[in-house]
Amino acid sequence: MTLESLRDKAKAFRVAHQGTVLVLPNAWDAVSAAIVERAGAPAIATTSGGVSWALGHGDGQRLTRADMVAAVRRIAAAVTVPVTADIEGGYGPAPADVAATVSAIVEAGAAGVNLEDSIAGTVTLFDAQAQAERLRAARDAAEAAGLPELVINARTDVYLFGVGAPEGRLDDVLARATAYAAAGADYLFVPGLVDLDVLRRLTAAAPIPIAAMAGPGAPPVAELAAVGVRRVTVGTAIAQAAYTLAERAAVELLTKGTYTELEQSLDFGTLNALFGR
Repeated sequence: MTLESLRDKAKAFRVAHQGTVLVLPNAWDAVSAAIVERAGAPAIATTSGGVSWALGHGDGQRLTRADMVAAVRRIAAAVTVPVTADIEGGYGPAPADVAATVSAIVEAGAAGVNLEDSIAGTVTLFDAQAQAERLRAARDAAEAAGLPELVINARTDVYLFGVGAPEGRLDDVLARATAYAAAGADYLFVPGLVDLDVLRRLTAAAPIPIAAMAGPGAPPVAELAAVGVRRVTVGTAIAQAAYTLAERAAVELLTKGTYTELEQSLDFGTLNALFGR
C-alpha cells in the first residue's frame, strides 16, 4: 500500500465518522476482517483480545509490538476499507514507545489506532498528563510518518476497571477527555460504560466525540446513538462467538456424530473467494 492510498483511506475513515454513529464490528485476523467487510462495514476495527488469542496469548498487552504489527499488516492487506488498529497501551510506557508503535502501524497500513491509558499488566491508569504526552507522541509520530490524518481513538479504562469512587468517575473521564483532546486525540473511547444517562451527560460535556463498547447486555446501537455516542465497537464479542461455535460444533461431532452446528456456515467457495484478489 502506498502512502498516498493510505492517506486516502484515512481521509475516508474520517468522513465515515461524520454520520450519526459509526458502527465497527471488530476483526482479529485476515479472514474475519474480510468477512466484516463483506457484511458491509465501512471500516475494520481490530480487537487486541482476538488477535492475542489467535496468536496463542492472553489479552492484556501480552503481545509484542512486532506480533501486533504483523497481524495488522495481514488484516490491512485482506480488505479494501480502512483499518483502525487496537495497539493496546502502545507496547511500552514511554512516549517514545508509543511513537515507535504508531510509526510501525502506519507502515503496516492502518488508518487509525486505539491507545489505552492503562499500564500493562495492571488495573492502574497513567495520570491524565502522562497519557496526554503519550497521545501527543502518537500524533507526532503519525505526522512524521506522513499520515497526519490518522484517527486516534483515546481509550480510558476508568469505568472498565472501576477506578476511583463511582461518583467521581464521570469527572475523571471528562478531565481526561480535555487533556487527551488537547494532545491530538480525535475520539474518547470509554469501555465499561453503557449507562445511557451517564453517556448522555458525557457526550454533552466532552470536547471530543465519544466511542462506546457494546455487546450482549448493552443498549442497542440506536439507543447509544440517541444519547450522543458517535462510534460503537464490540471488542472481543464476535471472536468469542466464533470460538463458542467452534466448541459447540466440536462437542456435537464428538458426542453425537452429527453436524447441526455447521449447517449455517459460509460455504468453502465463498470464503476462499475472499482471497481471490
